[in-house]
Amino acid sequence: MTAAASPDLLSRYGGNLPRYTSYPTAAQFTGHVGPVDADAWLRAVPSGAALSLYLHVPFCDALCLFCGCNTAVMRDPDGRAAYGALLIDELTRVADRLGPGRPVSHVQWGGGTPTTLPADTLRQVMQTVRRLFRVEDGAEIAIELDPRYLPDDYPALLGALGFNRASLGVQDLDPMVQRACGRSQSHAQTADCIRRMRDAGIGSVNVDLIYGLPYQTVDGVGATAASVAALNPDRLAVFGYAHVPWKQRRQVLLPADALPGPADRLAQRARIDAVLRVAGYRAIGLDHYARPADGLARAADAGTLRRNFQGYTVDPATVLVGVGASAISAFAQGLTQNATTAVAYAQMMAGPGRTLPVARGVRRTAGDRLRADVIEALMCNLRADLGEIARRHAARDDCFADAAPALERLAADGFVTLDGQTIRVTEAGRPFLRSVAALFDAYRTPADTTRHAAAI
Repeated sequence: MTAAASPDLLSRYGGNLPRYTSYPTAAQFTGHVGPVDADAWLRAVPSGAALSLYLHVPFCDALCLFCGCNTAVMRDPDGRAAYGALLIDELTRVADRLGPGRPVSHVQWGGGTPTTLPADTLRQVMQTVRRLFRVEDGAEIAIELDPRYLPDDYPALLGALGFNRASLGVQDLDPMVQRACGRSQSHAQTADCIRRMRDAGIGSVNVDLIYGLPYQTVDGVGATAASVAALNPDRLAVFGYAHVPWKQRRQVLLPADALPGPADRLAQRARIDAVLRVAGYRAIGLDHYARPADGLARAADAGTLRRNFQGYTVDPATVLVGVGASAISAFAQGLTQNATTAVAYAQMMAGPGRTLPVARGVRRTAGDRLRADVIEALMCNLRADLGEIARRHAARDDCFADAAPALERLAADGFVTLDGQTIRVTEAGRPFLRSVAALFDAYRTPADTTRHAAAI
């Protein structure tokens, strides 16, 4: 990965873009899609089709100022337990529409911090999942953790409930960066959390890092990456900080004058990349790293890597069902999102008729599905055969002719190579992968600069 790019290249490709964890992206969600659509799409899921379940817990023990997630501090254990009861209720409503015993290939708990739920509540929800659905042998069952607030009884509980992957946030270990971001977490806490997961039989551990935070430097992010790599996690996700204070008001409290600029962000990313590669990790897609024997690396080699709202995944399911406040579901017909706050979610769940708590979404057209396949191929494989994808969708061979001039510019800049209708993203182009994918986004407008974070 290149550590430097000219100001002209950064200006051309460093704008604000979606992360392309779906297509159409969440920017296209409106209230014109709601519970009736979700109901019909659930009932239309083919019999026997494997599902992926995502359960969202919108609570944390403390808020990190950089966080862009839908989460809030919830101190009351009874309130957390009551939210768990709502998850059970929604799971039951979903299963009623799908029919009994549907196979599930992947279960992901995210947030927020799922481990803020009381242990008995988590147990009850997981028992409900296994009662209502048929969790397949070998299914990945994953959860996000905060090493600073992991309850003593949780590692053994996760092992007993069949969890086999844990993802924990680190972000940065520099004390100055941590103070600016409102998140103090020592190397010892991180190491202890990983050890406790391993001791509990959790076979795969993922660590999240962030670059582009206030006061971060190239040497500092490199030191954090080296320190974390020495703990031998199986995977790492390396995200660029998304500064969107117009969406998340807590980010206003960050010292904006201490945020690195685009050139510094690119250099920080390059340093982390170099450190992790030297430590034996493989670069996967836009921003993930994995040990060569890890399932993520094997999927990348086999061309079966997928991308959804949880990031890169080996899950083969084509239907994702989101449960909980702000959770997103994905169907062939479209995408839906539940009410985003815990209060609004509870209000919708209390409505008449046991309806689904869907607040917005988007319907997918045939053209959307075509472009979604191109974007996912680029984001996962750094390669897309436009002709082959067009034929698969019964579209014209020249349906992407309008992207040709921009692709030629990307090729001239060394970010892609073109062989007929096959696009290959180079290593120099990997940091700019979202800019390549954006060429196939039919919804992009100049106004999008106020809806998304920086691409670099």
